[in-house]
Amino acid sequence: MAKKVKSTATPELRFPEFRKAEGWPEKMAGDLFSNRSERGEDGLPIYSVTMENGMVKRSSLDRKVDDISDPERNKKVRRNDIAYNMMRMWQGAFGIAVEDCMVSPAYVVLKPNEGVLSDFYGRLLKLPYSLRILTSHSHGLTKDRLRLYYKDFAQISLFHPSSAEQKKIADCLTSLDEVITAQRRKVDALKAHKRGLLHRLFPIEGKLVPSVRFPPFCDGSEWTIVPLGQLLAGKPEYGANAPAAPYSTKLPTYLRITDIDDDGRFISAGKASVDIDATDDQYLCDGDIALARTGASVGKSYRYRPRDGRLVFAGFLIRIRPDKSKIVPAFLSSFLTTRRYWNWVRVTSSRSGQPGINGSEYASLPIPIPPLGLTENKLGEQQRIADCVSSLDDQIAAESDKLDALKSLKSGLMHRLFPSREDA
Repeated sequence: MAKKVKSTATPELRFPEFRKAEGWPEKMAGDLFSNRSERGEDGLPIYSVTMENGMVKRSSLDRKVDDISDPERNKKVRRNDIAYNMMRMWQGAFGIAVEDCMVSPAYVVLKPNEGVLSDFYGRLLKLPYSLRILTSHSHGLTKDRLRLYYKDFAQISLFHPSSAEQKKIADCLTSLDEVITAQRRKVDALKAHKRGLLHRLFPIEGKLVPSVRFPPFCDGSEWTIVPLGQLLAGKPEYGANAPAAPYSTKLPTYLRITDIDDDGRFISAGKASVDIDATDDQYLCDGDIALARTGASVGKSYRYRPRDGRLVFAGFLIRIRPDKSKIVPAFLSSFLTTRRYWNWVRVTSSRSGQPGINGSEYASLPIPIPPLGLTENKLGEQQRIADCVSSLDDQIAAESDKLDALKSLKSGLMHRLFPSREDA
């Protein structure tokens, strides 16, 4: 099976001790990995391969999977083996075993040969050009039937630096992964804190008093329920019925459902334009809120801020303009992230076959409102809640930006630490 080295390539970035070393040779994957076909054993845990998290214990998956009860019908996987799903390898569905275990007989188990570090190849095989090669060696009548058998995987040419350089690269990226994981946990903890805080700052369904109030509003006074339409400066409005165009500074910037992230922020990367003569009324104003009206994203909301630049909203969004004498836009925006709101979305949007909520239905949304103050600051409790949540949102945004920066750093490192196929 073994073939001679075809060519070499040198990565753009190398650690000091390897800068004078020769370029990376290419070897056939069959020379680097053997096909392990040992049978499973009693007592070994059963693992599955996921796209995002590699190998995970099957018992930890939310979805129900029927285990094969007879261990001998499963495949044995040794620690540091790579197991992959034949039907999804071209999408990167593989993982590295952290312990001896078993997997479905439908998987291929790769045993690393001497001088082969699985942690290194686990990263190399995730590179875009590697996935393209894996796809080209997979066979099937349609893309959803593509399979990569071991005999075809074995014919793939892979870069093979020294084991010392493999380890240096793998250790570097593992350390960075640990930093990214810690930062992701920090962001997740802040988001969990926000969810819990919102649950206490707004009355739960069936109640008119929240469990937490700020002074001087702790007098036990009840909130009222007001239809959203009565708190707006006008009726809900639909966006422009026009396709997106490539981004141009000479055209209006377009806000589509896909330009709103899960935290209600505008995604500026990959933004698009719309080729229309937009009127002033088609642009969002400070405090306007755009609501997704159809599809899987129905209910998602975005509160416009001038720092996002001038935006024209698209037809699958509904614009509401809060009457600032009745409701603080940031207060309303905060409510639109609560469990109570999302329960309403789930019920309202499921009344027809296609998930959707129209302008009239949004206008009927029940909004819990604190009692108005007797002073000039009659929206004081609303503002206090809005300020609290906005401060937390700013923290989440700052930590999310740090996480994105770390991911970008890793992406850049991956690009420079591995040669491209064109270098070979």
